[in-house]
Amino acid sequence: MTAIALNDKPVDDEKAAAREGQTLSDDETAGGLISFATPSASASSTPTAGKSGTSVSASPKTSASSSASSSPKPQGSSTPHTSAAPSASPTKKPADPKPTSIRRSVRSVNYPDRYWHVSNGVVKLDAPRGSESRADSTFTVVAGLTDSSCYSFRTSDGDYLRHRNFILRSERNDGSTLFKQDATFCSVPSSYSDAVMLESVNYPGRFLRHQNFALRLDPYGYNTSNRSDFSFRVVAALG
Repeated sequence: MTAIALNDKPVDDEKAAAREGQTLSDDETAGGLISFATPSASASSTPTAGKSGTSVSASPKTSASSSASSSPKPQGSSTPHTSAAPSASPTKKPADPKPTSIRRSVRSVNYPDRYWHVSNGVVKLDAPRGSESRADSTFTVVAGLTDSSCYSFRTSDGDYLRHRNFILRSERNDGSTLFKQDATFCSVPSSYSDAVMLESVNYPGRFLRHQNFALRLDPYGYNTSNRSDFSFRVVAALG
């Protein structure tokens, strides 16, 4: 089993702690908090995600109202599979050096058979189905476009994952400051083993989460009792 660890952004006093992770050697990664979990028997190999971020105070460049209902519970089980109970709020850590580019997939903590998957330009949480699906669930994790201590996710065709109207999408980099900010996420350790949460650079306090199996940006714990919806594991590439 391999592990990569990334440090996170400094935290607000009101955010609680609870983090776990493993650190790889400097020749494996330039630092950070993305760790990698051992693959499960029922799915392709799986490492853990995370990145460190500096504290950012950039004002939001866009405005949109976020509406949401709590994410559905996994079929066949009334309680999601998790390794620990989540704490009330995430904790950030000091920034690390620029991370090394590496191909990875991103798996849900409470739906371990589902991964980030680009479908019709938006990112959803899907189970892999065939080689094309696996390729669309594989990303190159690179230094953040607007903050090299954080992360950006590049698709196989050269697009980047960015939030727009709080929805995570795959789009071509237009070189603008707004795009670079929208496509940069800093990792915060999760209370779930080998997992991280990914915070927006230009909307501090908002994290990527899945809702109705779609990826979006919301305040931590917003409109859900399942805070595990905000935690992911960065794992070995599916494609």
